[in-house]
Amino acid sequence: MERSFFARNPSALIFILLLAAFTLGVTLLSEGFGMDVVSTSMVKTLGKTLCLCLVAVAMDLVWGYCGILSLGHFAFFGLGGYMIGMWLMYERTKAIVISATAGGPLPATPEEIREGIGVQIFGVVGGSEIPPIWYFADSLTIQLALVVLVPGLLALIFGWLAFRSRVAGVYLSILTQAMTLALSLYLFQNDSGLRGNNGLSGLQNLPGAENVPQTLISIYFLWASALALGLGYLLAAWVAGGKFGSVIRGIRDDEARVRFLGYHVEGYKLFVFTLTAVIAAIAGALYYPQAGIINPAEIAPIASIYLAVWVAIGGRGRLYGAVIGAALVSLVSTWFTGGQAPDIPLGFYTVQWVDWWLILLGLSFVLVTLFAPKGIGGLFDLIAGRGSPERHGADLGPDPGALREKEAEE
Repeated sequence: MERSFFARNPSALIFILLLAAFTLGVTLLSEGFGMDVVSTSMVKTLGKTLCLCLVAVAMDLVWGYCGILSLGHFAFFGLGGYMIGMWLMYERTKAIVISATAGGPLPATPEEIREGIGVQIFGVVGGSEIPPIWYFADSLTIQLALVVLVPGLLALIFGWLAFRSRVAGVYLSILTQAMTLALSLYLFQNDSGLRGNNGLSGLQNLPGAENVPQTLISIYFLWASALALGLGYLLAAWVAGGKFGSVIRGIRDDEARVRFLGYHVEGYKLFVFTLTAVIAAIAGALYYPQAGIINPAEIAPIASIYLAVWVAIGGRGRLYGAVIGAALVSLVSTWFTGGQAPDIPLGFYTVQWVDWWLILLGLSFVLVTLFAPKGIGGLFDLIAGRGSPERHGADLGPDPGALREKEAEE
């Protein structure tokens, strides 16, 4: 009799229960529900943290399980934010233009409203016309579809070109980083159609919800972020389990052998790469309305490097490790860079954590790599008593005498 999904993945059930308890607790303690224990700004921070945990789960699936060290997944995260940001900014600006022209002797025509929107949005970069890429910006349904389609199509094309050429290892990492850099540099240009370095702003203002206070909107986004993280975690756990998960772990450990066994390695890698790009884009679409602004700096290669650091600190190859790493680094970063961490006067020098945080993060990554390669998630293995099986010289392979315990340790 086949066991249920949660019976085969008890950590997934534990994670979902903890996530539900966390979301309920924050909701009840928030300003929006009258307790005033957790501020609205903190609720937004926690909501954004959940989104970062979701993109970390995607990164862990593609890197920790499939062995593809992508240094470009934050580009998909940013593209998801841009797609939903276009609708948010367009509709919000449209409401402002209509309100400003309502007092005129004649109602504004659709052409006049569109011209006003163009001036309001693109006047900052010296333009007044709405670029063609904003053609569907007034349709929430289409923009939500583009959240998935644009990053997914980019990942599909890039992955197909890279994997069919059998680019792997550090060379693939460099290619993903080059893709991210190229996209970032393009978006920095004013004629990109996305306001260049100014990016998209005012995204926290939901069209049609002007009378809804931010105390409640922050809670709604917290719920949406928690739901997305929960579903994304279950999807990643399902993909990583079973025969498919065994194949992608085999690709990670010995790609040549898996190919020799007859598996279409490139197809598996392309599926995982594209799927995780879509998951990252959904996380970005939920993150930036809570952040309120997105600009090309968010897509810079350094952001994807940070993402890899989060997963490494949490413990790659463990979905809950990716969540732990992303949540820990995100919250600690907010504490250090937000001026909450006290400065340390040394007499001859004062340590200001705003300046030293990145150095501390880099040092943590080096220490984890050298002394705790399994990351924080590896501590759960120690607590649970899981480790290498004690075979006492028994065969480790299918053939007698193959890879005995002593040989495997050398």
